[in-house]
Amino acid sequence: MSVFTDLEREFLASARLARIATASATGLPDVSPVTFGLDGDAIVSGGFDITKTVRFKQLQANPRATIVVDELVSVDPWTPRGVKVRGAAELIEEAPGRWSIRITPQVIWSWGINPDAEKHFASIERRDLT
Repeated sequence: MSVFTDLEREFLASARLARIATASATGLPDVSPVTFGLDGDAIVSGGFDITKTVRFKQLQANPRATIVVDELVSVDPWTPRGVKVRGAAELIEEAPGRWSIRITPQVIWSWGINPDAEKHFASIERRDLT
């Protein structure tokens, strides 16, 4: 069984951009827009020579990340939906010089996607996988 619901997987498969947040060993935060994809239950992000990015350097010192994929379906009525994943982040060299970031979910939040799910607060669902 997947850590994501079928509706969350459908949403993530249809999205193109996300934002990934990392922090240095001393807690200095950074957030970057990225492309991504699902690989089983993991979220994977790559890009052009990510070895030169702040997120790559921060993940070497602090291998945890949060990624948010969201959209605003409507402003009237206000209808946001999205998925936020926090977890362990692994730097993987896919081929010589081509790296990716693999985030294994430990906590998943979603909103506006699973209509019948129990809500943590407001319209947000939270699942702790650890």
